[in-house]
Amino acid sequence: MSSQPDDLADRILASIRRIVRAIDLESKQMVRDYSVTGPQLVTLRAVAKLGPISVTALARAINLSQPTVTGILFRLSEQGLIRREQDTLDRRARTSTITPQGIAVLRDTPTLLEDRFRRELSRLEEWEQTQTLATLQRIATMMEAGDIAADPILATESLSAESSEDPGEAASPIHPPQVATQETDKKVKS
Repeated sequence: MSSQPDDLADRILASIRRIVRAIDLESKQMVRDYSVTGPQLVTLRAVAKLGPISVTALARAINLSQPTVTGILFRLSEQGLIRREQDTLDRRARTSTITPQGIAVLRDTPTLLEDRFRRELSRLEEWEQTQTLATLQRIATMMEAGDIAADPILATESLSAESSEDPGEAASPIHPPQVATQETDKKVKS
């Protein structure tokens, strides 16, 4: 028989797993149905809204590093969703603009889970919003995740995968890379 605190902890952890699962399912569905990841869609939206835009300005606008944004833009360009051109004012820089195909993707893709969350959160009273934030911050700290930088986009895939040449190179935040330890080294040598 489980005690009440254990039961409560199990229910909280189940809720956290449901959130992670919802993010993972949305990301997989987006790739399957529209051939874009969540981070690519956020980037595409920003290019549509702000373009023509430089990598530096875009990275600032969506709170991602320049190398990550460069990788995302490369993939969007290869898919024909954006066009990258030499900046007319600074020939060293390149700007990105959305293509008609990119506009079609934006028109056809559903609202992101993150957008739905923002909409529902805004419907809560201010004290409920603050309480939600405080509770989630406490949970992150309890799980020793308080000092881990949060990606600005809800995604289970690592954003650094977007900036690498091989998307399989970067580890998912859910499935970290296997790190060799003295114990695993002993097993390999045996």
